[in-house]
Amino acid sequence: MKKNLIAGNWKMNKTPGESIEFVENLIEKLKDKDYDDRDILICPPFTSLFPLSKILQKDKKIKLGAQNVYCEDKGAFTGEISPEMLKEIGVEYVIVGHSERRNIFGETDELINKKLKKVIEYGMKPILCVGEKLEEREEGKTFEVVRNQLENCLKDVKEIENVVIAYEPVWAIGTGKNATPQQAEEVHVFIREWISNKYLQDVAKNLIILYGGSVKPENIDSLMKEKDIDGVLVGGASLNVDSFLRIIDYKGE
Repeated sequence: MKKNLIAGNWKMNKTPGESIEFVENLIEKLKDKDYDDRDILICPPFTSLFPLSKILQKDKKIKLGAQNVYCEDKGAFTGEISPEMLKEIGVEYVIVGHSERRNIFGETDELINKKLKKVIEYGMKPILCVGEKLEEREEGKTFEVVRNQLENCLKDVKEIENVVIAYEPVWAIGTGKNATPQQAEEVHVFIREWISNKYLQDVAKNLIILYGGSVKPENIDSLMKEKDIDGVLVGGASLNVDSFLRIIDYKGE
């Protein structure tokens, strides 16, 4: 059975010590909960991955993800992290194509495509982020932008089954604005139809599509009631244990 995915992207927050304290606290609060319909994922900074991997190997309730990766196996790439390094310490998911990587660091669809393929090659699951900017939404280009990103970032990718797609409208990330559940749902439906046409209907049906963009305890229940929203990629609200726990503990239909 397909499980929903509740993922926390910590971005450039939390030292290794703060990360350990957070995860130990979260594990304690989750000890009496047993979800069979949802997975929990945290994506801390690179410096926290190794110490957290040691903790999470003992507690299987929380999965470990990375926020980025480079598209080569090894070599003279100062400051980069290879997929092999991530795989060895138990990373299961890797975020690729986040709007901050695109807009601040200039990552192109071509580079994101290479990263995504490498993540799959090493047996990890890429979380591919797609989404439009405010001016693109206002110009009615949402579907065009998302379609182009999907086409370019998934070019020549055959193993789509383990890819997770996260729809993150750029105008809703860290702004306090969020797409309404209906706005999010219509883009999720579009993505699933695109996957169905590109691959197979069964593949599209089982594909996990997340929503990201100012997800909070206040809106998680209404988001998760939508048929095609299979989870969320949470930013700021994942930095507080109680806030993230409420999101994990969403009340869907």
